[in-house]
Amino acid sequence: MNSFSSGERQPVYLPLRRTGRGLRTDPYDGVVDFEPGRIGTLGILGAGRLGRVLARLAVSAGYRVVVAASGDPAPISRAMAALGATAGTNASVIAQADAVVLAVPLNRYRMLPAELLRGKLVIDAMNYWWGDGVRDDLSDPRTSTSETVQRFLPGARVVKALGHMGYQDLEDEARAAGVPGRKAIAIAGDRADDLDIVCRLVDELGFDPVVAGPLAAGIMLEPGAEAFGADVEAAELRAMLGRFPSSQRGIVVARARGGRLWEKGSGSDD
Repeated sequence: MNSFSSGERQPVYLPLRRTGRGLRTDPYDGVVDFEPGRIGTLGILGAGRLGRVLARLAVSAGYRVVVAASGDPAPISRAMAALGATAGTNASVIAQADAVVLAVPLNRYRMLPAELLRGKLVIDAMNYWWGDGVRDDLSDPRTSTSETVQRFLPGARVVKALGHMGYQDLEDEARAAGVPGRKAIAIAGDRADDLDIVCRLVDELGFDPVVAGPLAAGIMLEPGAEAFGADVEAAELRAMLGRFPSSQRGIVVARARGGRLWEKGSGSDD
C-alpha cells in the first residue's frame, strides 16, 4: 500500500520524470522521501486547466499530489488518478499538504477556507481578469493581488508563483536543469525560507526560478505587466522585471504608492 490511497494500486510508470537534478526514467512508486526544505505532498485547490497541468508536472517530478475541485471530489477522481494524483475535498487536501497551490479564479478568493490554511505555505497562482467584472479590491495599484490574498489568509505564508506563464507553456516547456533554452518562472514572497522552498519546487517542475522580490513585487507578474504571459529564459525574465519601474504600468503603480514601488526584499535576485 502506498501513500496515494487506502487501497492497493500499481505504481505509476512515467516515461520521463523531471527533477531539478535531471531526467529520471525509473518508476515512481508513490512513496515520497521526506527532505528538510522540500515539499513532500503538494496540494492543489482547483482542478481546471492550470491545476491539472501543475498536478501532472508535480507527479512527474516525484511529488505526492492531492487535488481539490470546488465540491465533491468524485467527478475528478478518475482524471486525477490518470495523472498519478489523488482527488479530495478542500479540507483533506489542505490537511495532507506541505504546501498548497491556489489555482482557482481569483475573484473567488474570499471562498478560500482561511482557517484551514492557517500555518500553511500557500502558493498563489491566481490572476485577476477584467472580464470577470471590475473589482476594486483586485485592481488597486497600491497593492498586489497576492497581498490582498495574504490579508484574507492572515495565518498563511503566501508566495506568488506559477501564475504568470500560460498553462499550455507550462505543460510544453518543462525541462531538466541545465538543458539549453530552459524557461523561467518568477517568484515573489516575504520570507526567505519560503522563497527557497518554492524556488526548489519551480526548479523540480522544470523551470529556472527567478526571485522578483517581496510579495508586493508580485504586481510585476500580473496582467498589464510585461512579465505576465512571459515564456522566456531567466536572463530575459530578469530584464523584464528590471524594466517594470519605467513601464507604463510601473509608473502608475509607483504614483499610487507615493513614488515608491516597494521595499526591496532580502530574497530578491537584484
